[in-house]
Amino acid sequence: MFSSSTYIERRKALSGKLSGGVVLLLGNGESPINYHANAYRFRQDSTFLYYFGLDLPDLAAIVDVDSGQATLFGDDFTVDDIIWMGPQPSVKELAEKAGVHLTCPRRSLAETVQGYVGKGRKVHTLRPYRAEGYGELREIFGTVPDASVELIRAVVSMRDKKSAEEIAQIEYACDTAYKMHTTAMQMCREGVSEREIAGAMEGIALRRGWGTSFHSIVSQRGEVLHNHNYDGTLENGRLLLVDAGAEATSGYTSDNTRTIPVGGRFSGRQKEIYDIVLAANNHAFEISRPGVRYVDVHLAAARVILDGLQGLGLVKGPVDEAVAAGAHYLFMPHGLGHQMGLDVHDMENLGEQYVGYDDETRRSDDLATRACRMGRRLETGMVVTVEPGIYFVPELIAKWRAEGTCSEFVYFPKVEKYIGFGGIRLEDDMLITPSGNRLLGERRIPITTDEVESVVIKV
Repeated sequence: MFSSSTYIERRKALSGKLSGGVVLLLGNGESPINYHANAYRFRQDSTFLYYFGLDLPDLAAIVDVDSGQATLFGDDFTVDDIIWMGPQPSVKELAEKAGVHLTCPRRSLAETVQGYVGKGRKVHTLRPYRAEGYGELREIFGTVPDASVELIRAVVSMRDKKSAEEIAQIEYACDTAYKMHTTAMQMCREGVSEREIAGAMEGIALRRGWGTSFHSIVSQRGEVLHNHNYDGTLENGRLLLVDAGAEATSGYTSDNTRTIPVGGRFSGRQKEIYDIVLAANNHAFEISRPGVRYVDVHLAAARVILDGLQGLGLVKGPVDEAVAAGAHYLFMPHGLGHQMGLDVHDMENLGEQYVGYDDETRRSDDLATRACRMGRRLETGMVVTVEPGIYFVPELIAKWRAEGTCSEFVYFPKVEKYIGFGGIRLEDDMLITPSGNRLLGERRIPITTDEVESVVIKV
């Protein structure tokens, strides 16, 4: 965790953004896999972690907006606990690390909150992202209260602009991802299982932090956007899509994707599609800067993709009109990227309308932008992913052809020849700076076809 002053200043800034009342922040508890003592790896609630930095289960906190005082709720470990776990810090010691001077037993949380309610004070809460959180809110309030929009807006305004110490942690996670992805490239040869590569990457992430930042995608079926099945065995001539990131012990994350030719050589057709995706990735970096709406960067990347596919005979007609109609959705049925920080999809549980969008830029159902998680204007300090792709999804191609969707722009006879191709995605992590942006990580993971081929071990 960072120094106590970091958390003190964050809570002070939060109080300054709210009109009054108290803020209730619930930490996460353990979540059993199949019996109580066998739990999933613990992961703290990200907002609790942001304001208190304590990565231990069964904690909660209240911040009094009017007085600025914070109270940490938790229970000291018993001797029976210590027998199994070894010596543990007291709640008071934990509180000191977070710059908190007042502690209370965890069992007194509900009574304390009800005391504020009885006095007519507003209790600000957030929407939990785990079911246990909803149950706990119900126990405290008798029902699950609506999330405080005022609190959501305040939290988003702080968490979406990363400080220097946060950026350093994200870059550490990016450097870990570099090792993960180059290892995957070195292993990408016929006969190796997808599971073996996924395991090797996870081992690197565990050696340098808490492990992977999400369930890694390691698949020769790249057209399945979130394929978490590792049952395939690599075959020469196919493409392996690897979407994986690391989580530092601080909780900050990375998220990168590379697409690798099994055996070390791209075919001519694979290289043609790959280079279009790379051009879209690079163009997004060229135009991203403070004040630019990310939905417009998405559309600019889509134009690069359709322009490239037109050169291959898969797309026809005026490219600008094709983009406006959403023809690119057939080939890239997802948005260009999302914010990233303590969560890979940063703050997504708080509501996309507050994180990826705002009062100026609202989500649209139009085919051209319907898949965008992030659309609002970029601001200095934001971290966003840049992940264009081209995929050939048989079911989507068949559906569009049958319905005549964008038939004036898509040449289906040629597109259908690519069924079985799979998909290509290239993803990097970008920090928005006052003058533009920069790539996060000490080095860019090999990304040109020549760079990738030079890393893959030839057998």
